[in-house]
Amino acid sequence: MSLGIIVKCPEGLVLAAESRVTINANTPVGQVHNNFDNAKKLLGFNGAHKHIGVITYGLGSLQLRTAQSFMPEFESSLPENRLSVVEFAEQLGKFFMEQWKIEGMPAANTWKDSPMIFLVAGFDEGEPYGKVCELNIPHNPKPKIIRDTKDFGVNWGGQREIVDRLIKGYDNRVLDVIQHKLGLTPEQIVEINNELAPLQMQIPVQIMALQDCIDLANFILKTTISGQELSIGVRGCGGNIDVAVITRTTGINFIKQKELQAK
Repeated sequence: MSLGIIVKCPEGLVLAAESRVTINANTPVGQVHNNFDNAKKLLGFNGAHKHIGVITYGLGSLQLRTAQSFMPEFESSLPENRLSVVEFAEQLGKFFMEQWKIEGMPAANTWKDSPMIFLVAGFDEGEPYGKVCELNIPHNPKPKIIRDTKDFGVNWGGQREIVDRLIKGYDNRVLDVIQHKLGLTPEQIVEINNELAPLQMQIPVQIMALQDCIDLANFILKTTISGQELSIGVRGCGGNIDVAVITRTTGINFIKQKELQAK
């Protein structure tokens, strides 16, 4: 299931992800279920597109191919000129919908499992602050802006139960339990959610330095991995943590990245 984090502050963007991918696929000998702890779920790009970074979580693969394995094909399809964050996200959404069909995945209206989610973050040319978009493959491949230029904060997705408890003060599934048990309307649930807002950890991202944001993302991922190792449940997060920053002037820079090695 994975966990991905993006922190947006005035100095730039911090992207972080762990490295575990769970592969489920039907093979001639039955269903395959394996965890691999060296997946790349934080994706960076070169040349005219170095101002963009992508986090992926949710569905780990299309059949037996991870999102990272498609990157050579995707990058070769990009134009040479610099794209805006939304334009780049549109290209990514179109590309992965095409791969969804090529890999023989079920039609979107019949797909009930976790979707493949992409958070696309970066800087538009001439803009002082970054932007974050979300794509949902196969249900919503068109980008939805979730953080515009002057909107600072933290976004996370995937196995978010531990993060929600840490930052929001409660597991987000509590609202579903309350609604079902008490028969509340969606409007009443929104009202309850608003009343619970003061319980959130107060994180002043709008005044935090880039290093503080790096520490925050690292803290969230490490705590989730450790929590899963000590509890019963799906251990979908693990392996090394990759961290990158994107700034307006220098583009993407990986400050923590797993390296190839022979043990």
